[in-house]
Amino acid sequence: MSFSAVIFDFFGTLTPSTATGIWDEHAARSAALLGIPTRQWRRALDESFPERATGALGDLPQTIRTLAQRCGSDPDDGALAAATAARLASQRELFVFRDDALDALDQLRNRGLRIGVLSDCTIELAQTWPTLAIAPLVDTVVLSCREGRRKPDPELFRQVARELDTPTGDCLYVGDGGGDELSGATAQGMTAVMLRASDWADNDAHAREDSWPGPFLPTLSSIVSAVDDPSLITA
Repeated sequence: MSFSAVIFDFFGTLTPSTATGIWDEHAARSAALLGIPTRQWRRALDESFPERATGALGDLPQTIRTLAQRCGSDPDDGALAAATAARLASQRELFVFRDDALDALDQLRNRGLRIGVLSDCTIELAQTWPTLAIAPLVDTVVLSCREGRRKPDPELFRQVARELDTPTGDCLYVGDGGGDELSGATAQGMTAVMLRASDWADNDAHAREDSWPGPFLPTLSSIVSAVDDPSLITA
């Protein structure tokens, strides 16, 4: 077994897990500016994730306005701008990488491997991606909000492999299991490994494969070791 490319999930994989309390606190910031109870706003955000993650609600101001109206609020331009800024700032606080992320990607690139990122995400990550420290280390990024489809849609896995100019069978896919991504990657011929880090149980993830029967590793650094010695990928 050898690999030509490694594809990473973003949230909970390259970044630390996000616990429920953090999502609640972030929702409270924009809810207050819209005059919407936090619990109602958090529910609107959760229920709209499939739409937001496929870009169905438009840009961020359009999204915030649509969700506010669903909650019975019609914010004026000032409130909308403030809530949009608060939401973007909150999301950007989540774009902080694991301590070993940059070094792991750098080591993989030094070994001649292509690097991809495939994420179920909303428009905030797409807006911010070019400014992230990790962006120069990634050869291609495929984001659900741009593509109009979510994991485990087969086309997402095929697309990221195509953009890496690598057959799916030569790709190692690494993720925490959100969105049935590991089964989805496996179905397209990739070798899938769960990143089961020490904070894995804290993650507030969507449809995570908690019973994933395949191989898992505890750190991004261990992914580098597994590329060097694929026998380390054991279930």
